[in-house]
Amino acid sequence: MDAKTKLKAKLPSRHVTEGPARAPHRSYYYAMGLTTAQIHQPFVGVASCWNEAAPCNIALMRQAQAAKKGVAAAGGTPREFCTITVTDGIAMGHDGMRSSLPSREVIADSVELTVRGHGYDGLVGLAGCDKSLPGMMMAMCRLNVPSVFIYGGSILPGTFKGKPVTVQDVFEAVGKHSVGEMSNADLDELEQVACPSAGACGAQFTANTMATVSEAIGLALPYSAGAPAPYEIRDRFCMTAGEQVMSLIAENLRPRDIVTKKALENAAAVVAASGGSTNAALHLPAIAHECGIEFTLFDVAEVFKRTPYIADLKPGGRYVAKDMFEVGGIPLLMKTLLDHGFLHGNCMTVTGRTIAQNLKSVKWNPDQDVVYPANKPITKTGGVVGLKGNIAPDGAIVKVAGMSELKFTGPARCFDGEDACFAAVKARKYKEGDVFVIRYEGPKGGPGMREMLATTAALYGQGTGGKVALITDGRFSGATRGFCVGHVGPEAAVGGPIALIRDGDIIEIDAVVGTINVKLTAAELSKRQKDWKARESQSTSGYLWKYAQQVGPAVNGAVTHPGGAAETTCYADI
Repeated sequence: MDAKTKLKAKLPSRHVTEGPARAPHRSYYYAMGLTTAQIHQPFVGVASCWNEAAPCNIALMRQAQAAKKGVAAAGGTPREFCTITVTDGIAMGHDGMRSSLPSREVIADSVELTVRGHGYDGLVGLAGCDKSLPGMMMAMCRLNVPSVFIYGGSILPGTFKGKPVTVQDVFEAVGKHSVGEMSNADLDELEQVACPSAGACGAQFTANTMATVSEAIGLALPYSAGAPAPYEIRDRFCMTAGEQVMSLIAENLRPRDIVTKKALENAAAVVAASGGSTNAALHLPAIAHECGIEFTLFDVAEVFKRTPYIADLKPGGRYVAKDMFEVGGIPLLMKTLLDHGFLHGNCMTVTGRTIAQNLKSVKWNPDQDVVYPANKPITKTGGVVGLKGNIAPDGAIVKVAGMSELKFTGPARCFDGEDACFAAVKARKYKEGDVFVIRYEGPKGGPGMREMLATTAALYGQGTGGKVALITDGRFSGATRGFCVGHVGPEAAVGGPIALIRDGDIIEIDAVVGTINVKLTAAELSKRQKDWKARESQSTSGYLWKYAQQVGPAVNGAVTHPGGAAETTCYADI
């Protein structure tokens, strides 16, 4: 028995390829042109989130072909399949956004079912948009077969009137246009030039935040997450990933050997250091959940609190992902964090080496100002802050990167849903100093926990982004800026305190000490709680109904199943 045969005897694919009883199964593989040797090699699923919904996904199929070549070159048999994505940029600002966060679960579930159903031994996962990145990493941890994650890469910046622009500028232009500060012709030109290539949104929005996480958590190859989608080097990263997954299968190095509590802390640290998206505070607990690790919003917030903000990236800063890649990439960011004690260097990665070993040869680049040294940060506190108080006993989150004022007090203006708030903003029916309260947009209440970019971008476009605040039990886009507090829990749909606030109540937010409170006595809140009645959901059938029945609170990642802690048998061990 040769080494390959010995390896196959321990792998899940033996259940579909080995022995006389599997002759019918093998006949299907012969029908697809596989040779006998290929049938008896390890099977590697190459899962892609390719579709024609948006530029973030359009380059993934090409990259999947490169990954397949790598698998084959290293003695494996690649089996390509696609799963869904819902792209936030297209879903934003209308009812389609309810499908965004639930799509994360569908991606993880569908990859799990495909791998389970066909007995694949390893996984190379390619993802390009906000929810597909955590969804793919969740599937890897859930299945626990040797896996390598590949980001599809970011978009290149556009140019408008001689200045670099991103889709964030287009969203904010809608607000400028609504108050007569941008002409029809300029808006038309801007929308045509803002997104000039394939790739995910170029700044440190959710896709690039979770791409940064993929390297820091150890599931992606060093440098692979920073290269823009159009760069030909992406194909080399993809081929290397295909080769590397075969090494991981031989060594039996699995995602749960890599994604530990310390690795999750590393992931949270790079989010804070890069001024990343608040959505990471939803996705990191969900990834941890798949591994059976308890890592809540509060754990994420603790890391945020102790990590400096050092990457001058949009939306709060000056640069985009392409710029960071070209001055040293995510390893440059990680190296200065490691050197100054903000990362755990002993965490294992898909290279088969630790974080410290991977970064050993990375040298500081003094001829750039995209990433600051961790001992000379932009600010000493991370770019994202956790909050807690009588509005949010289960916590909330705010992105402070690029903000000069970290405290806000003002009267509440309450809206049951984003649509009503956006209409008020568009009509300028608010005052400077107001605190917008958007509720019934949580995981259950939405259902789907919509992002509020259309509203926040319109406020910035109108010139009032720093003069009002907004709190919600929903989410914010990574492109959101301003005093915007999300993930308020418990959510309104389950009777959380955010449901009890009334117009004119005074709300106090302090991102320095990490508090969010309404100036009401406990007795008054208790009285209002007794009078509160649950609202009927508008989603009475279909997937969103199903999602609302299963989804848990944002503090734990808005997950829909018991997770790794409840497992009795792991798929990888069947």
